[in-house]
Amino acid sequence: MIVSASLTAVLTGIGVLLIRGRRVSLPTALVLWLSGFTLAQTGIQGPVNSAISAVVGLLPLN
Repeated sequence: MIVSASLTAVLTGIGVLLIRGRRVSLPTALVLWLSGFTLAQTGIQGPVNSAISAVVGLLPLN
């Protein structure tokens, strides 16, 4: 868990730097941030996965 939390902190820091440097747009950074939580397998992984599934479920797919 300590490595996962550290990895999440590092990825969040990189995301913030990319946003402040205007290298990435805010929606892209949000996706990166959410996938970072999912990949790091922290305690928030379950709710983030549920939220992502709910958003994907709202998309009209043919």
